[in-house]
Amino acid sequence: MSPKAETNGTSALTGSSDVDASGGDAVKLKRKITLLNGVGLIVGVYKETESVGVSIIVWCLSGLFSTLGALCYAELGTSITRSGGDYAYIYAAFGPLAAFLRLWMAVLIIRPTTQTIVALTFAQYAAKPFFPECDPPEDAVRLLAAACLCILTAINCISVRWTMRVQDLFTVAKLIALIAIILIGAYHLMVLGKVEHFENAFDGKYNPTALAFAFYSGLFAFGGWNYLNFVTEELKDPYRNLPRAIWIALPLVTAVYVLANVAYFVILPKEEILSSPAVAVSFGHHTLKGVIWIIPIFVSLSCFGGVNGVLFTSARLFMTGSQEGHLPDLFSFVHVTKLTPIPSLIFTCITSLVMLLVSDVFILINYYSQILWFSVAASISGMLWLRYKKPDMPRPIKVNLIIPVLFLLCCAFLIILPIPMQPWNTAIGVGITLSGIPFYYLCVKSRKSEAYNVFSSGIAKTIQKVFNVTYPMAQQKLSS
Repeated sequence: MSPKAETNGTSALTGSSDVDASGGDAVKLKRKITLLNGVGLIVGVYKETESVGVSIIVWCLSGLFSTLGALCYAELGTSITRSGGDYAYIYAAFGPLAAFLRLWMAVLIIRPTTQTIVALTFAQYAAKPFFPECDPPEDAVRLLAAACLCILTAINCISVRWTMRVQDLFTVAKLIALIAIILIGAYHLMVLGKVEHFENAFDGKYNPTALAFAFYSGLFAFGGWNYLNFVTEELKDPYRNLPRAIWIALPLVTAVYVLANVAYFVILPKEEILSSPAVAVSFGHHTLKGVIWIIPIFVSLSCFGGVNGVLFTSARLFMTGSQEGHLPDLFSFVHVTKLTPIPSLIFTCITSLVMLLVSDVFILINYYSQILWFSVAASISGMLWLRYKKPDMPRPIKVNLIIPVLFLLCCAFLIILPIPMQPWNTAIGVGITLSGIPFYYLCVKSRKSEAYNVFSSGIAKTIQKVFNVTYPMAQQKLSS
């Protein structure tokens, strides 16, 4: 759950056309994301710390950390108003090579991994009511996750309006599930006096590496606070609604997640939390014996909405990269009437399906988190560099200097401390990132041969004919 978007022009909720006719026959993305959509779009913690008290603190600090980052991104998003998020900001601050490496990481690791993790969580909970006495078969879970990715890709291809309505509906489902968990936990804590699981609450693991991995899981739950910046061009009145979305969503999400985790600790013993693949289902077994299917259904619905939000913003990132010449032209195509980036959406779906071959969700989270937080730190560093390099750049929102500095120190903690425990993860991540350098000079910077241009043009024309897509109306490039 995360702070997301709003739009300029006609609201998606008014039933207006998807087509922006302001430019005659021009085709471009339209500002159709409302504030309600914006707020809807933003157990590993306990596994790492094995401490009730520390876990609750980690959840609180994860919310605070996400809020600091979101405020920094509010400045970035209103001073660099191009869609693309981190990619656009790194491009503006450090140039095309650094931006390409950020895009390279997103294509190969960050985006498909994020979508796959949430899709697998959806599938785990959606299948659980059919296997009440045991874990769902692994193959069934992966097939269901694949179906989730394909269905949502189809919806995103058909209509932005449908996509945002899906987002709103499943965000409500998520809030209903979490509020139900909170109320049940509050009843057992305050009325029945169930406090035995809070005895010795601060016993656990305190080494820095374990804390860093705990924050990876906590921050993953808050993931999405920066995704609004990937759709800035589709944002209505961003100077007002970007900070509004942040101040509405982040405190709400923090309070709900912290209280939900307190409810889990009230009901479930330590051993069950650590062993359960679906903690909310275990919670239901203890508290809703007659209707235990309610919790997994609502949790699966909320995860379904999460996949939708990541898929939506991923396609916009790849589209912006294509417009800069860092990805093939076909990624910038949009449907001539629906105005959705169909080739980018299909590519995003395919890479996520490939990630389903990885077995352990927590391995995925820990593997991609260092790379993700390094790229986020690069964006915030770019913001500070642009303040020095371009002090006269318009900044409708400008945060106090201490906020980005504090945020960068937290990023350094997340990036550096896990290295001694899992050096190979770091080495592989660095290797994948640096592998983009020769690819950049060979495939992006070098002059393409005539044969390459003919082949590329043929592929682009075929894609245009098959999907009825075309180039969007000319937009300002980051390099201009």
